Amino acid sequence: MVQTALTLSDDQAEAWDAVSDLLGKAGVNMLAGTTLPLKEQPLRSVLAVLGKAGSGKTLLLAELFRAMREAGVDIVSGDYEGKKRRDRRTLAILAPTNKAASVLRNRGVPATTIHRILYTPMYDPEYEKIAEWLAGNGEKPAIEGLTEVALDRAFASYQVNSSVPAALAAAGLRGSDFITGWKRREDPLDIGFVDESSMLDAKQFEDLQDIFPTLVLFGDPAQLPPVKAEGGKMVFEQLPEARQLILSRVHRQTADNPILDLAHALADPQIDFYAFEQLVAEAAQKDDRVVMAQRVESDLMARSPCLVWRNATRIKLIHAFRNAFGAPVDELLEGEPLVCDGIELPAKHRKKRLDLEARGLIKGAQVIYLGPGRKPGFSRLHVMGAEDPQVSAASIVKIELEGDEEPFIPFAARMGATFLHGAAVTIHKAQGSQWDTVQVFAPDIYAASRMGRIEAGQPLWKRLAYVAITRAENRLCWVVRNRLARPSGTLRTDDLIVAPVPLELTAPQLEDEI
Repeated sequence: MVQTALTLSDDQAEAWDAVSDLLGKAGVNMLAGTTLPLKEQPLRSVLAVLGKAGSGKTLLLAELFRAMREAGVDIVSGDYEGKKRRDRRTLAILAPTNKAASVLRNRGVPATTIHRILYTPMYDPEYEKIAEWLAGNGEKPAIEGLTEVALDRAFASYQVNSSVPAALAAAGLRGSDFITGWKRREDPLDIGFVDESSMLDAKQFEDLQDIFPTLVLFGDPAQLPPVKAEGGKMVFEQLPEARQLILSRVHRQTADNPILDLAHALADPQIDFYAFEQLVAEAAQKDDRVVMAQRVESDLMARSPCLVWRNATRIKLIHAFRNAFGAPVDELLEGEPLVCDGIELPAKHRKKRLDLEARGLIKGAQVIYLGPGRKPGFSRLHVMGAEDPQVSAASIVKIELEGDEEPFIPFAARMGATFLHGAAVTIHKAQGSQWDTVQVFAPDIYAASRMGRIEAGQPLWKRLAYVAITRAENRLCWVVRNRLARPSGTLRTDDLIVAPVPLELTAPQLEDEI
């Protein structure tokens, strides 16, 4: 068994050895730290590493990534690819959504989305020198217009997040400064690690197998399958049993974790909704990391959305939140949470899309509204979790209404980033995300249990409860009543890091062209 800097449990060590054996057959020897060139007709292999929350999947993925990097394997992030070499071996670490990829990036693993890996950026030759230097393939360059201090900022950023665009942004550049365009990937890649593979649909899995001869899936079989999954099954469940490695031991922390205990209790077929809620109540009496809440806390919703099953519940909670804070029907208050729902720009403005995405305005990104921008239709925003969070962008904000009514739009640019309100989100949409404290709206879970729906042999309510409570990193609030607590004060923005908002993220001529 390979020796690593960490002490692995027996199941982790077995998974490590199985992946190491798979990679060895593909020409990457992690034990010796050597690689062989990729064969012209490589063997095609898929392996799945599976386990519930806290079983050590992410830890194992991160350690495998580091071992492969030390063996000389180049990391393909989708942001930048180094110059091709005949003997080059590559690894791409992927996730189905931007939110899921960002969880890995926050842990030092340079993950990207499946969609992004299908396209490659073309860099301006001058700024490509910086990218090559950051990737360790060249000397520190001298670039006109960039000081030594700016380059040092870029280097420091790259050490933290392994992202070339983020590093160049730290040096004061925008995406349109250093990326001249995008092209569809023509050549297949090499080795792919896919996190949150429970979210993969059959078409994505097929595309990945076309691109990567060697594919390792990391997934949680207790999560919710894709909405249109065939037979309600996840793609890794269709692999032979010998290709599925199961991690069973909980590793997230040495002390007992009541949130994980509750998640794993859901596997007991004797536990019904009433018994589970009793377990939540008992855990709340023993540990302040679990709270049996009598109402939704509106103060908390401003930073951590309440998780619900039904879309109607989500909309009701959003309007209750806005009413509690006295938000007018025709405008947003500073401090209201929003969720990016995508970017609406025509193809000719792809560079503007890149600017927005480079600043963190990707689908699923959580932002806080700071007020109107200097131009009509623009918003000043704080992008949660971004290295440089303050941004001003052309925005289309939609406040959904109950029933079949069209969403209310308090203001909108003609194009730009689109947003929905973020005080509450569905459990399906929350999959792949995590927050320090999470409120779960238990009446919705109860409604699901009353329906008696079964998905892939499991009661739907158990899968919903499992995904919802495992979104909490440190504290779980199990809300048992359809009530909303009055806020302790007005919406705040002083808890956010305040910095000067940069120039509006659009070209000066954009308004004239449309």
